Amino acid sequence: MKLYRYIYLAIAVIFLVSCQSTPKSQPNAIPATPLQKTVTLDKNFKIASGQTLYVPVYSHIYHHNRQEIFELAVTLSIRNTDLTNPIIITSVRYYNSEGKLVKQYLERPIQLDALASTDFFINRNDTSGGLGANFIVEWVAQTELSEPIVEAVMIGTDFQQGISFISPSRVIKSQNNDKRSLLK
Repeated sequence: MKLYRYIYLAIAVIFLVSCQSTPKSQPNAIPATPLQKTVTLDKNFKIASGQTLYVPVYSHIYHHNRQEIFELAVTLSIRNTDLTNPIIITSVRYYNSEGKLVKQYLERPIQLDALASTDFFINRNDTSGGLGANFIVEWVAQTELSEPIVEAVMIGTDFQQGISFISPSRVIKSQNNDKRSLLK
């Protein structure tokens, strides 16, 4: 009988040792967003295309018959879909439900190279925007190109409940074949 105990013990030890995971080598960490390349636009910069975009976002939503608030983190994603040409993002502004400016994200314009993307984040605990918050994003380019994709991703988790959804941008102003300078 004692022999069976030793066999069972040996099998258990082998099983436990084989379950241990070996640490895998981690590749070099890649930043979540590329470094933002700031640019200076002068009077010689000719606009061939551009847009002003409205992106609705939600810092929270109601649930349980509007008795409770479900707070959400917001990621604004801007993606240059053009295969060869860069775009210049001239402004990213965050407004609250009353239409008041909460935050200006760019001090200077940034360039998004072909197929590059960038993002801007609002912490879940930041409810300064309210239920009717929005971003206004402005971009320009020196050539006609494929329009960027601009959308917001909202996500929140509490206890065992999670929610996530996207909100696409809407064009509220376009500049196409305008050939005006950005600065007059």
